[in-house]
Amino acid sequence: MENLFTLPSEYKDLRESVRALAEKEIAPFAQAVDEEHRYPQEAANALQRAGLSASHVPTSYGGDGADALATVIIIEEVARVCGASSLIPAVNKLGSLPLILGGNEAQKTRWLTQLSAGKGFSYALSESEAGSDASALRTKAIRQGDSWLINGSKKWISNAGVSEFYTVLAQTDPTLGSKGITAFVIEKSDPGVSFGAPEKKMGFRGSPTREVYFDNVELSDDRRIGEVGAGFILAMNTLDHTRITIAAQALGLAQGALDTAAKYSHERKQFGKEIFDFQGVQFMLADMAMNIEAARVLTYAAAIKSENNEKDLRFFSAASKCFASDTAMKVTQDAVQILGGYGYVSDYPVERMMRDAKLTQIYEGTNQIQRIVMARNLPTI
Repeated sequence: MENLFTLPSEYKDLRESVRALAEKEIAPFAQAVDEEHRYPQEAANALQRAGLSASHVPTSYGGDGADALATVIIIEEVARVCGASSLIPAVNKLGSLPLILGGNEAQKTRWLTQLSAGKGFSYALSESEAGSDASALRTKAIRQGDSWLINGSKKWISNAGVSEFYTVLAQTDPTLGSKGITAFVIEKSDPGVSFGAPEKKMGFRGSPTREVYFDNVELSDDRRIGEVGAGFILAMNTLDHTRITIAAQALGLAQGALDTAAKYSHERKQFGKEIFDFQGVQFMLADMAMNIEAARVLTYAAAIKSENNEKDLRFFSAASKCFASDTAMKVTQDAVQILGGYGYVSDYPVERMMRDAKLTQIYEGTNQIQRIVMARNLPTI
């Protein structure tokens, strides 16, 4: 019983190895990636070499078969030094999970093996008029014999243009609402696929967010994932598992900000002593650490429930994402406050972390939506 909340050694070893890689091969480029709004290619290369860019893929398809908790730790440790880089494993899991959950063996072999080899996989659900109301999407898939014709567009797509593959949710029967939505795999090279200009974002500037356009994209029926009309349920089930990766991102951002603020509090002197010696600063650091630890326990619990597909996963997934991202926002703001003027400029990473943290409260379902999900799925003991 005394080891109930102690991570097994293999997870501790994983954390140490990912942290070492992140600090050596990702952190040195994080500021430039943000300032230049460029894709973190150095991180992508390092993660791919280490088998971490899509470690969730089962070993039978060339991946490491990392479980949900291991994937959380990987994303957390990368986000600790660079939020944009942590989107590489996070987006790869989000984009490919519908295939893992609903695809057939031939589909998994076809695309998961390529994902393991380094070709990215994005998730295309949101549209200009379908954000929180995901069932309102207007992208259409019209059946023509043994093929489908896709027309429409998707907005706010992470790593769009970099990823080779896209899970796309399209309306196959507009009269059925959410029950008329079907999932497809579309490849970047398919005729009729194009991309808008990268969005100019507050944070996560190294991860390209672009609109994706489909102009008479013709697909054979083997591109369809699952049954016709089952796409919306598949999309929601996917998010139940992947919201936990956003919690992991938030955790990493918060931990990185706390590490920076704590170190700075011992280096900065005012009135003849370290600012750490002032009780006001101590209280801030204590609250930051307390909430991070609470968020970590909740996130890890959600990851275990995801791995076991437990019945209360939906609540814990929403709760971990909501609590961890709210924590990240508060912690990064407090870190900027502790660093004062230095926190407001880019000499230190906390202002970047604060900008990145904001998005974790928004994407994969705003935290207002998460609270609705939690209320409708209250756990019982």
